[in-house]
Amino acid sequence: MSDPNAPEQPAPRRRARPEILAPAGDFDALRAALASGADAVYFGLDDGFNARARATNFSRENLGAVVGEIHRAGARAYVTLNTLLFEVELPGVAAVIADVAAAGVDALIVQDPAVALLARAICPALELHASTQMTISSPEAAAFAAALGVTRVVVPRELSVDEIRRFAAGTDLELEVFVHGALCMSWSGQCLTSEAWGGRSANRGQCAQSCRMPYELVVDGERRPLGEVEYLLSPKDLAGFRAIPALCEVGVHSLKIEGRLKGPAYVMSAVESHRRWLDAVERGVTPADEATLAADMADLTVAYSRGFGDGFLGGSDHQTLVEGRFPKHRGLLLGRVAEVGPDSVRVVPDPDGRAPTGGAALTQTASTAAGALGTPVAALPALGGAPDAASGPPTAAPVPRPGVGVVFDDGHPEDQREPGGPVFSVDDLGPRGWRLGFGRPGPDLSRVARGQRVWMTSDPALNRRAERLVAGAPPEGRVAVALWVRGEPGGRLRVGARAGHATAEVEGDGPLTVGLTGDGLTPALLTEKLAAFGGTCLRLDTLDTSGLAPRLHTPVSELKRLRRALVAALVPQIEAGPPRVVDREAWRGLVGGSPSSASPEIEAPSPDTKPQLVPLCRTEAQLEAVIALGLPEVELDFMEMVGLSRAVTRARAAGLSVTLATVRVQKPGEEGYDRRLAALAPDAVLVRHWGGVMTFARGAGGGPESGASGARPRVHGDFSLNVTNSLTFRRLLDLGLETVTAAHDLDAAQLAALMEHIPASRLAVTVHHHIPTYHTEHCVYAHLLSHGRDFRTCGRPCEAHRVALRDHKGREHPVIVDVGCRNTVFNAEAQSAARLTPKLVAAGVRRFRAELVWETQAQATEVLSAWQALLAARIPPAELLRRTGVHEQFGVTAGTMRILGP
Repeated sequence: MSDPNAPEQPAPRRRARPEILAPAGDFDALRAALASGADAVYFGLDDGFNARARATNFSRENLGAVVGEIHRAGARAYVTLNTLLFEVELPGVAAVIADVAAAGVDALIVQDPAVALLARAICPALELHASTQMTISSPEAAAFAAALGVTRVVVPRELSVDEIRRFAAGTDLELEVFVHGALCMSWSGQCLTSEAWGGRSANRGQCAQSCRMPYELVVDGERRPLGEVEYLLSPKDLAGFRAIPALCEVGVHSLKIEGRLKGPAYVMSAVESHRRWLDAVERGVTPADEATLAADMADLTVAYSRGFGDGFLGGSDHQTLVEGRFPKHRGLLLGRVAEVGPDSVRVVPDPDGRAPTGGAALTQTASTAAGALGTPVAALPALGGAPDAASGPPTAAPVPRPGVGVVFDDGHPEDQREPGGPVFSVDDLGPRGWRLGFGRPGPDLSRVARGQRVWMTSDPALNRRAERLVAGAPPEGRVAVALWVRGEPGGRLRVGARAGHATAEVEGDGPLTVGLTGDGLTPALLTEKLAAFGGTCLRLDTLDTSGLAPRLHTPVSELKRLRRALVAALVPQIEAGPPRVVDREAWRGLVGGSPSSASPEIEAPSPDTKPQLVPLCRTEAQLEAVIALGLPEVELDFMEMVGLSRAVTRARAAGLSVTLATVRVQKPGEEGYDRRLAALAPDAVLVRHWGGVMTFARGAGGGPESGASGARPRVHGDFSLNVTNSLTFRRLLDLGLETVTAAHDLDAAQLAALMEHIPASRLAVTVHHHIPTYHTEHCVYAHLLSHGRDFRTCGRPCEAHRVALRDHKGREHPVIVDVGCRNTVFNAEAQSAARLTPKLVAAGVRRFRAELVWETQAQATEVLSAWQALLAARIPPAELLRRTGVHEQFGVTAGTMRILGP
């Protein structure tokens, strides 16, 4: 929805060659990125509010100096404010935004719409990039972001090249694509494992790395042993080189490297290798370029790698995304142990060159035949004989040398004492491999056995090269300057310069004279003396002498003085960035306000309206429980459309108002899911993704014509929109949502603070549920119960089996597949806001959701009847907890809705 009164905002910038965007978690990583030739860097502040709270980050106090250093290197500076904001934090974040804008930062990377709205008010000229944490996954969602003032979208890592192409065709916004680094198992912004299991939130920059923990597979209630494969949710790292030619053709603006928690050697290797590969792609890739890439891949693997692959860039491949044997850095596979001596080990190259992956638990296999794997959605081109379309680019064969670190894979990667250490000596034995000698104290070779894999985990030479790079002189000549020179006989020499937004004009001290001999101020002389910018960040790009009369003379010392004056005038402008207006008080008109000030277009329930229990059902048996209890409304979230249509018919026949839930994420080309929901003519829609907001909400210009009652369906926003403050909440009410569900990141106190500034009757609260921890594109069913790469070849084991994942505490977490074949892992424990509910009712909340997962009809009846009684004040919270806890194998917890204090 466009706002005719909105302040002017920067237009998207088109770029022929995509920028290389590097991470910087500290000063060493920043300088490694700049020295290696990054076009832009992204980093967080130590104030918080960024998705890598554990990184060292940078202070606001020296932000201007940091930005100046970046700009002198010819690069752009992006600051991450990509977490959710709580109500009490809005004024403080406004101050951070103002300081960031004043320091010359080129763009903010944001997750919470509230940050975008604040930034747009404080500094309209500041670019806004939608973080992958915002889950802008489709052109429809991009329209929502554009209305916030966003000019670039960091696309989710789950999109293939073909889907990115469709995305680009449907939006004018710039697209930024991750091409290297760690992959999250969950869709970014949709992971609640840290919140559910660790008491901290990934949406607040405090990821607990739950996907890197071991899990056991439970199929239909029975544990299925998988041998060494324990890390069922730990994906390999991304090396997207093979996708880069296609991404360039699509016109993506930025190629992003993940890794704000990594060191300078990692950053250096990643930036240099991507620059070389991008150069090769531009001029046409040769076999020599592929050989260089293979050597670069070896460095990248040693710098940090859990194993590399194409991620989702070639489409879903559930057999190769997760290797499953280790969750952390392994490095470069050197080979296998052939014999063990008292202080040495003989290693031979691994015959297949890679660890096993994939397999089907039903047949107890640990790996699969290549011919049985089907075809990826969009196979990427092979490089250098890569064996399949999901293996990532080939890596040069490792060559050990003294000083490198190795580790022996004893099958227990969680053990921090795995045998390993630096290699003291290397004997090349030809076809018999290498004999690696160790000093004393060395690794415990009594724990090393024949057949174990040997990994090269570090290379001091790589680290030393990075250290030299960081300690070296700052980059020179990165900022292009266009010069013009004007002059007439007897007049003063005039010189002008432009370097991006920076401009300068200087004049000579004395009159120009016409020489009797020589050529005078020729372009060659001016280039040598006037434009000799060595030792500075500047370099000559163009020289215009069309306004300079021939054979004019001036002393060389004067040319040098003019050059120094130009540098003195240009460099501070370059450091500061483009001039912009910063209004530090503009936020006051947005933040706070009374609850009644929020969007009166939709009639709010009367204070006398009774609180309503709204069950969310996933099975027909649960729906029967709802009907039997006489509840007036049901929300339906079914795995497949045939069953959903049947459930809608049954609910309508019973007189229920029907609300249909959208998928949690919509990718480009998946608009049909929303159309199919609309075709069922629901009374309301529970919207879970930003594209759905734009499709169904009246204020966004969307919405089908009518529901079953003949009226346009009402729109409710679900928890996955991640609404944690009144600014974002009111934005959604303005778009026409009737209610908005509180995000699961809110605890009781934070929810209360939010409710001070919103109409409570427009708030929905999920009071009973198994919190959806992961929402992932990776299908556990396809990976472990089939040999198929994707839905085309998996045989749909999800229709015949139920899978759960058992964690290290013995809790079994259900895994459910949605209509888009995405998996949601639900928490084993039920979460209940029973003790908080009476306070919410008293505060005016009227919509309370109880979500069901695998509950039987009898169990659903027990849960829902208890909640009916509590909302009618017939039983106290303690009795509800007793009744609902009876069937919960792993108990009931207050979870995020715990009440602190008396």
